[in-house]
Amino acid sequence: MAGGIAAYAVEAFNTAKQSENKMHDDSVARRFGFAGGLVPGVEVLAYMLHQPVARWGRAFLERGLIEARFTKPVYDGEIAEVVANETSDGLALEVISRGQFCATGSASLPASVPDVVLAEYRDVPAAAVRPLVSAESFAVGSWLGTAPRAWPGQAATAYLSEIRERDPIYANERLGHPGMLQRVMNRLLVDNVVLGPWIHVGSRMQLLSAIEEADEITARGRVVANYEKKGHRFVELDALVVANGDRPLAHCHHVAIYQPREQRG
Repeated sequence: MAGGIAAYAVEAFNTAKQSENKMHDDSVARRFGFAGGLVPGVEVLAYMLHQPVARWGRAFLERGLIEARFTKPVYDGEIAEVVANETSDGLALEVISRGQFCATGSASLPASVPDVVLAEYRDVPAAAVRPLVSAESFAVGSWLGTAPRAWPGQAATAYLSEIRERDPIYANERLGHPGMLQRVMNRLLVDNVVLGPWIHVGSRMQLLSAIEEADEITARGRVVANYEKKGHRFVELDALVVANGDRPLAHCHHVAIYQPREQRG
């Protein structure tokens, strides 16, 4: 028990073993210095959402704010323990697995939903033909779009099973889990460029509306940074995730290494 909030333990599940991103494949991930395929950062963030929702309920799903930075990998089948501590303005969050701090972050509940202007986020389609990744991918200032995604009925149930979510609020109130929005944020990258192995390293997500069962979800993103650091190439996105083309669901900042440095020797 930390700060009056019980720790939350999840048997981590690598949902992306068969994905195009081979950083989730054991043999490829080892070339980059990891012990095996990485559990996607978007799923680790989904684990981190459990305690804020338990703390604030539907209000968090409608206007909650969460930030996360992924510092060490979480591996398939390992226990990921999310520790939450009360702070003056919300919760401090940590994810611990195999004795290491794998993610840090925070969650809070703003008094009201922040104002967002839908028209300020350009609605563009996903790339008709995706170019191969290069240092020139994701030009600063460019706009990206995604193919629509939806998780109706059994798809939503399957998603909750994949992220090991046990809170009954989603089934009882027929709401989508906000981790779905992070999966759509990843699509801003993979729907527009043919990537090699890549890593999601951090996110900030301000929720603006609860996800309804029938929502069709897209993202509208602008590239705000593209840079090299320690041999890795990073991209940062500012984006709005939207339901049915007209209802903002979340304002997100997404950071990824889209060309990681390979280990030598």
